[in-house]
Amino acid sequence: MAETIAVLFSAYLLDLVIGDPVYSAHPIRLLGYGISRMERVLRGLGLGGRGGGILLAGIMGIFFPGACIGLERLFSCLDPWIGALFKVYLCYSFLALGDLFRHVRPVIGHLSLDHLLLARKQISLVVGREVDRLDKFAVARAAVETLAENFVDGFLSPLFWYLAGAHISLLTRTPPCTTALFFMALFKTASTLDSMVGYRNERYRHFGWAGAKLDDAMNFLPARISLGLLFAGAVFSGARPVKGLKTALRDRLKHDSPNSAHAESFLAGALEIRLGGPTRYPGGVKNRPWLGTGTEKVQPAHIKKTLTLLTFSAWISICIGMVPFLLVY
Repeated sequence: MAETIAVLFSAYLLDLVIGDPVYSAHPIRLLGYGISRMERVLRGLGLGGRGGGILLAGIMGIFFPGACIGLERLFSCLDPWIGALFKVYLCYSFLALGDLFRHVRPVIGHLSLDHLLLARKQISLVVGREVDRLDKFAVARAAVETLAENFVDGFLSPLFWYLAGAHISLLTRTPPCTTALFFMALFKTASTLDSMVGYRNERYRHFGWAGAKLDDAMNFLPARISLGLLFAGAVFSGARPVKGLKTALRDRLKHDSPNSAHAESFLAGALEIRLGGPTRYPGGVKNRPWLGTGTEKVQPAHIKKTLTLLTFSAWISICIGMVPFLLVY
């Protein structure tokens, strides 16, 4: 189990220091390319409904994790050190916290200097909504919302499934780190499927159903666990942990997704702001419910405090995740 801890910790540090560089051979980009090609094949065969979507989720859910582990096993057989480095590379590629922080931090400076156009341009790199009409408060609100949502999707859920896979390996008698990476890759498959085909529009309402449901299922426990970790982060960051928890327990199920409002509603309460509300996307305005009862005038200071809170929560998550391996194994 020592290798499992070393790989995770190394990957986490790399993610914080380097972030997620854009290059064509990135595992998630290759996964996205594979999903696009497979979608075209299935639609070409007349399988553009729910059945085709189930096939897409099943094929990619087997192929991508299998390819990752197949390469890991190959490199490990060629040389243990090459195999170890590839494990770190995979784990690092599946975490997406540092890059998110790196994209959001400049928004604080732009808003503080009243450079609204630059703030809009910067936040457009990490949100899917239309930004051209956002005022400074809406830009700050979008920054806090994307930090909250992606803390679960981009960090906590991959971490959860990595740790879960390591524990499952004790039952399956498979290599712990290899099994951990398999489940991590499976989660990233579900997450990428949801982001690419999990829309409720005419084209994907049925075809994207399976990918969206798989993503919901794999985020279900991490989203709820996030409340405890965010509570701890709020204690250390000077936010309002009790108010955050009360707000989350009241508002966490207000979104259409069973998971997406958990972290957002906690942060709304802990920072005494309101998140959500009517949001303009390329397809039109979506009347999202408001989360929290605080001010709608979200400030750069709220973004800064969110970054601090999530940083504490991330480190606490890593440390708690490692405890069983250090004490039991």
